[in-house]
Amino acid sequence: MAMALPGVLLLLLFQYLPILGNVIAFQDYEPYLGISGSPWVGFRNFAVIFNGDPAFLHALGNTLAVLLLQVVFVFPAPIALALALNGLVSEKLKRFVQSVLYLPHFLSWVIVVSISQSMLGGSGLLNNWLRSGGHEAVNIIGNASIFKELLTSQVIWKDTGWATILFLAALSQIDASLYEAASVDGASRWSQLWHVTLPGLRAIIILLFILRLGDALTVGFEQIILQQGPVGNQVSDVLDTYVYNNGVLNGNWGRQPPSAW
Repeated sequence: MAMALPGVLLLLLFQYLPILGNVIAFQDYEPYLGISGSPWVGFRNFAVIFNGDPAFLHALGNTLAVLLLQVVFVFPAPIALALALNGLVSEKLKRFVQSVLYLPHFLSWVIVVSISQSMLGGSGLLNNWLRSGGHEAVNIIGNASIFKELLTSQVIWKDTGWATILFLAALSQIDASLYEAASVDGASRWSQLWHVTLPGLRAIIILLFILRLGDALTVGFEQIILQQGPVGNQVSDVLDTYVYNNGVLNGNWGRQPPSAW
């Protein structure tokens, strides 16, 4: 109990206590007046953004689109990678591959975005190679039509290796006798995967999926804000960046009705 106390205190201090600040959603908030001095407006802010702010609707739609891509492509990626790593016979090779795949997780998004621009930008390695071969350059960085797919690929490259840790741990707990019994019964590798491995991972998959949905509206503020300029806010704005651009940069903490714009 005593060992858990520091973690509980940190959780309360940095996760739950700041939730009290959400009352500013019901105020015409002014930072210099504070929560106690800002006037209360009830649900006016919500009515304004849903009824008269197309930028908010774009941000909401972009957030849901990025979330869908991450659920479909990012969430299953570490499961597939963990299964592939678990199939490696050599333990030394497995540890080496794991170490290499873990490294991108420790890079900041500033570095990851810089690497993407160096590789895929207009003057990046890919386009320089295409030009040297007499081919036309491809527009990847700054291409609004594939911006969400670019975000998804960056997340997969950065975090998939690290996310395999829990799945590899769960795979190590599956009783080897189950595979032996399935093999004796004539089950193929695919049948063993479907009827032994995936059921063994079911609990951790469901838990992590629920946790991911609980964080659904947070889809990568730093990653997006660093790449927002070339593609424009309409394509790239998500809820996090919408709040930052309108509240922090423009000082528009409390939304005004359209007549006041």
